[in-house]
Amino acid sequence: MALNTGYAYREQLGTRARGASTLSYLVDAYRHSSEAVWRERLARGEVLLDDISATGEELLKAGQWLVWNRPPWEERETPRDYSLVHEDEAILAVIKPVGLPTVPGGGFLVNTLLSVVRERFPEASPLHRLGRGTSGLVLFARTHDAAAKLSRAWREHEVEKRYRALSLNVATQERYDITAPIGEVVHPDMGMVPMATPGGKASRSLARVLQRRAASTLFEVDIQTGRSQQIRIHLAFIGHPLEGDPVYTVGGVPRAEHPGLLGDIGYLLHAERLCFVHPLTGKRLELHACIPRELQVP
Repeated sequence: MALNTGYAYREQLGTRARGASTLSYLVDAYRHSSEAVWRERLARGEVLLDDISATGEELLKAGQWLVWNRPPWEERETPRDYSLVHEDEAILAVIKPVGLPTVPGGGFLVNTLLSVVRERFPEASPLHRLGRGTSGLVLFARTHDAAAKLSRAWREHEVEKRYRALSLNVATQERYDITAPIGEVVHPDMGMVPMATPGGKASRSLARVLQRRAASTLFEVDIQTGRSQQIRIHLAFIGHPLEGDPVYTVGGVPRAEHPGLLGDIGYLLHAERLCFVHPLTGKRLELHACIPRELQVP
């Protein structure tokens, strides 16, 4: 496979970076690479601090811009197929397959849903994202006006989002109203990771049992907020981590030993329904994605 074009990872530093050196911050915040590797990147001039090549010794301040200009690299293969379920002049809705990232990140740039969709619809911008291991509906805006209206609807919790998930262990209740706060916490192996934490942001998921199996439970989950990894965290929080989840365990936190990466696949989570007011017509539009066989109720 040919190399991609490379990518500039940009971050405006927050208070967590204040007083740290550029090198120590990179090593602590981006643990996918060792200190030796970050030293090499700094020596090659790949890292900029406020548009000036960084040495690694600078003491950082909140508000500065840190950029890593990653040279072209060969990406891992991903599926590149998707299904178009709705198209009009304002929006697109597609079904993302498992294994295809929604947007660039985690080593992926070209092999993403965004890149593939823009081959046919260059104006399309995703209004939300699904994890690489999650399948189902992703909504795109085709105009600035549609993007503004739907982004506001998302912020004001006016978009209804329903998922199906297969979790470990047999549920003892029919319904769960899960309100564990979710925030980013430093993990010794993974850097900053979203997890259930008392100091996190308010989050709410409504889970309903669809089927109990021998050692697992099939849930239908409506999310009232849209925190990163929310369903994975919330179901794990109540004692039902997703079957095959390489990261989250009971309590809604990453495994203490040998956790996977957030972008790893292997679990079964599917975005099956979106319902919202269409930005042009003003009418409610309800979209559905066909259910994978493993998540169907016989």
